[in-house]
Amino acid sequence: MTLHMRPQEPGSVDKAPPPVDPSGAVQAFPGAVPKRAASRVAPEPGRGAGAAGPLHWLWAHRWFALAVIALLGAGTWQVARVLIGPAVVVDVIRRADLVQTVVASGHVETPYRVEIASQITGTVEEVLVEEGQSVAKGQQLVTLEARELGAAFLQAQAAVAQAQAKLRQTEELTLPSARETLTQAQAVLLNAQRSYDRVAELARTGSATRATLDDALKALDVARTQVRSAELQVFTSSPGGSDAVMAQTQLDQARASLDTASSRLSYATIVAPRDGVLISRAVERGSVVQPGKALMVLAPRGETQLVIQIDERNLGRIALGQTALASADAYPDERMKATVVYINPGIDISRASVEAKLKVEDPPAYLRQDMTVSVDIETARRAATLVLPARAVRDAVSSAPWVMRVRDGRAAKQPVRLGLRGATSVEILDGLAEGDTVVPANAGIVTGQKIRAVLP
Repeated sequence: MTLHMRPQEPGSVDKAPPPVDPSGAVQAFPGAVPKRAASRVAPEPGRGAGAAGPLHWLWAHRWFALAVIALLGAGTWQVARVLIGPAVVVDVIRRADLVQTVVASGHVETPYRVEIASQITGTVEEVLVEEGQSVAKGQQLVTLEARELGAAFLQAQAAVAQAQAKLRQTEELTLPSARETLTQAQAVLLNAQRSYDRVAELARTGSATRATLDDALKALDVARTQVRSAELQVFTSSPGGSDAVMAQTQLDQARASLDTASSRLSYATIVAPRDGVLISRAVERGSVVQPGKALMVLAPRGETQLVIQIDERNLGRIALGQTALASADAYPDERMKATVVYINPGIDISRASVEAKLKVEDPPAYLRQDMTVSVDIETARRAATLVLPARAVRDAVSSAPWVMRVRDGRAAKQPVRLGLRGATSVEILDGLAEGDTVVPANAGIVTGQKIRAVLP
């Protein structure tokens, strides 16, 4: 090893090295100030060289410590939750009025519909109404071309006039003429009778020949025949006689033909059979129509009915005369009163439903044929009865419904007997008392589980 000695400057004094602290820090000579001592900052508490103990460790791992504390708290909460049970909002048995209803849907329908058709074959000349239009009884709807029908009508009128003239002729001319002829024939007969009597007297005395007597007799026979003929003519021309009857018959036939022609002419104008609303139209100008083919459908004004389909399971609850509230889907905020007036005795097998009809007491103006409606039929009502929200009843449609009753801080199964069933509540006939609390079926609580009941 080679030692290099720095030569001592003249006048310098050798100094001993500064003492060493047991902790390893170099101490300055007495009275001496280290070169950088004035710029040093005192270390933070717990972070300096002298604070390297437990506090320094906790500060460095503070987030870990917080996580540990949180886990301990959560565990404590879970333990408490197991011991005292979860908080559950319960339903309370109370007294209230309850209305049982049967809900169904259907459509608006008038008691019947009238199909309007032409009674003759023809070409449409004009259509005077539109679909959906209100019409009055007798209002013109459609007109057909009627030139031929008009001509037939005029011809029938002429035939009636001719028959009337013939009847007047019989009454005013033929009968008086026949009576006059009868009078003349009777006068001739009287003269012939006198002439015959005179000739016969002369023949008895021989003053007249047999030939003269025969001529007088023939003249008498001719006169008698003329009288009989004149009497027959008077009879036939008199009211009730054959000529008069025939003339009257011809007049009646002419009038019947006129009525037929008039009716056929009227068929060229199709009118509304009664007040109502046209719910369909299937004819246009120029169309050729045939008898029996529907041109329009009329919904008569009058009683408006709601036709609904009721689930067959509710058949035992429905009865004639029950009241209901209905609303059209197009006007859901509007309500109308209705009454059950018909229940079909048969069941629709394909839909497992029963058809019922309700009469609307005061149909609103907006109600239209075939509108979709919803109906709530009131089937029963109870005042101040024990009720429970339907959501709390389990196996409600079975023969053994039950609820989860809160008893001594635990959920316990409790059989119940149900009465009326409303839209959101049911009637409790047996098994619970007023003020009892019940766990809703969707709360996820099992029998025997501890819970903390929270009133709504």
